[in-house]
Amino acid sequence: MLLEFDADQRLWQETARDAIAKQCPPTLVRSVAEDGADPTPLWKTYVDAGWTELTDPENAVELAIVLEELGRATDPTPFLATMTQFAPLAGERFDPQQAGTAVYGGVAAHRDADGWVLNGTAHHVLDGDRAEKLAVVTEAGVFLVDASRVTARRSPVFDPVLHIAEVSFADVHVPDSDRLSATDSERARHVALTGLAITTVGACQRILDLALEHVKQRQQFGVAIGTFQAVQHKAVDMHIATERARALAYFAALTISADDPRRRLASAMAKASAGEAQGVVFRHGLQLFGAMGFTWENDLQFALKRAKAGELLLGGAAEHRALIAEEFDAADF
Repeated sequence: MLLEFDADQRLWQETARDAIAKQCPPTLVRSVAEDGADPTPLWKTYVDAGWTELTDPENAVELAIVLEELGRATDPTPFLATMTQFAPLAGERFDPQQAGTAVYGGVAAHRDADGWVLNGTAHHVLDGDRAEKLAVVTEAGVFLVDASRVTARRSPVFDPVLHIAEVSFADVHVPDSDRLSATDSERARHVALTGLAITTVGACQRILDLALEHVKQRQQFGVAIGTFQAVQHKAVDMHIATERARALAYFAALTISADDPRRRLASAMAKASAGEAQGVVFRHGLQLFGAMGFTWENDLQFALKRAKAGELLLGGAAEHRALIAEEFDAADF
């Protein structure tokens, strides 16, 4: 496996970065947070650009490139949930025009005369309140459900542009035709973990970029604070943590692209490393900004909150470290 982008991937990265900088500037993110601006036109831009068609496993690295840039921009659309949680479960039933998400727990399925009945409540569902389709993971299989048939309520969270919802199922009848028995739910979870990891990396990079810009301009005792060794050490720690997490996230994307059995371990390592990176970057980013970093007027807050959300969703670093330890303990070397 090559861990360097080829010429096409570098061009794709530049294209995605330029497009997102133009279509999703910080002013748009702030307008969504402060004024409740509708991000649907931005979502339609992604759809029209063909980004929602990057569902083939062979495109895992190209999708990761887009997700990193969206994480850097604090994307307010349901792209992450649609492409990394819903699409891998929906498979051939995925419609690139529709937003979707996955429901991973809290719902039980039992048979009746007409098919299946779903009951239960799922908590902390990413974009559960604005998805058009739901892929519901149960012990009986994965079910495709129209969002109009469930009750979804957005939960207040610290990231003002992130949608987290509580989704309730009350005797929702699903025919056998909407039971996706051929879905590889384990592989889909690896995609979801990798997507969150690379999104967190993008947010960490944004924090680092803002911090570096600040320490170059902010002066103390007549010189830029970036010349102080203590400040430089913190910036280096942020850079190293971000680069390590980025390398593991792209390695995980490569294992998905190549259908490599190491993807189970790689996705857990990527998620754990991204979670640990945000801890370092979050702490040092705030410290380098000083009191300014705590103000609503500073755009740093959006990247900080997106990085922290990436750590908490689908299990934190400690949980995935434990999984990695179990894998190595069980391995026969």
